[in-house]
Amino acid sequence: MPKTIAVLGSALFFVVAPLVLAGFVPWWITHWEFRPAFFGFELTRAIGLMLIIAGVPGVVDSFARFALQGLGTPAPIAPTQKLVVTGLYRYVRNPI
Repeated sequence: MPKTIAVLGSALFFVVAPLVLAGFVPWWITHWEFRPAFFGFELTRAIGLMLIIAGVPGVVDSFARFALQGLGTPAPIAPTQKLVVTGLYRYVRNPI
């Protein structure tokens, strides 16, 4: 797969997957009806948001490595042509 196609495919998957898994599915289950905070502590929501923000650089790095080094995407229908074993993939099989 050419590098430009891999980058475009990864970018598309980067947008579609979170919108479905972190947007549509939670909306489908809850219709964005917020419940009381965990154990009544509003701080737990802030901690959750901070954990999400802390994970974003790892996800962006993983998508970039799939496209630029592996010449593919994280999507199962367009896998990488080369095994990615650098960055977070050096230590963990699936850091995403």
